Amino acid sequence: MLRVKPPAKYIWLDGKLLNWSDAKVHVMTHALHYGTSVFEGIRGYWTGENLLLFRLDDHIDRMFNSAKILGIKIPLQREEVRNAIVETLRANEFKEDVYVRPIAFVSSQTITLDIKSPDVSLAIIAVPFGKYLPPGGVRATIASWRRVHNTMLPVMAKIGGIYVNSVLARLEARSRGYDEALLMDAWGYVVEGSGENVFIARKNIIYTPPVYQSILEGITRDTVIKLAGDIGMQVAEKPITREEVYTADEIFLAGTAAEITPVIEVDGRPVGDGRPGPITTKLAELYAKVVRGRVEKYLKWVVPVY
Repeated sequence: MLRVKPPAKYIWLDGKLLNWSDAKVHVMTHALHYGTSVFEGIRGYWTGENLLLFRLDDHIDRMFNSAKILGIKIPLQREEVRNAIVETLRANEFKEDVYVRPIAFVSSQTITLDIKSPDVSLAIIAVPFGKYLPPGGVRATIASWRRVHNTMLPVMAKIGGIYVNSVLARLEARSRGYDEALLMDAWGYVVEGSGENVFIARKNIIYTPPVYQSILEGITRDTVIKLAGDIGMQVAEKPITREEVYTADEIFLAGTAAEITPVIEVDGRPVGDGRPGPITTKLAELYAKVVRGRVEKYLKWVVPVY
């Protein structure tokens, strides 16, 4: 049997650090069958001297809000989750960029849909992580799958089962030769990437869909809006049409995994001149400095691990 070296030594599960290969759940676990989990994605950036977690507390707060929306209770307090994340990273002795995935899931072993009084487990996984999307720019397509509406599923929450919507959209994009998918809502407005918030720039104004338009309230999205405002860029929240996407001067995606990634083509149409534009480039360069603790004004957003 081919044995692949695990990407990390330890996984934190229900209060214990376990060897990577020992962190297991039962096949009857409710979340495996029905997607009843809430999770976060958190970036850690190695500076050469320390590992810095970006906006850790904001991610933990959102995870607890997601659990509240789903109707489950995370079995720890916020500070205990925070400490467990740091403990996991220290145990693994990472000295490189990482991605951290805390996940709370209904671990009851039942085939029924009822989660009125469920068992809930918490796991923390951390793995080395580089670039999620091509940093020089992605080719995107507008998928035929529509973003689920918040009257159907609570898309403000990072609930595991909701991400089947994203998986299908990205599969479609990849099958058609594109790097990434853009999703429209039921009314034909472009609202998100498969796992990112979307921004467009037209005539030196940055636009992004509003939170009420069935999007995830992204932490990187919030970071972009604040950074852009601080350096004098104008950001407006409004519904974005397909035509506005096709005629945008710049488009970029923003997310924990994607960071700030330019989109250079949509449905075979070049964005601008087909290269990352000046607004995207300036924001991406500033973001890269902020997450590594190189801008004093934003040091409150980073938490050292060691």
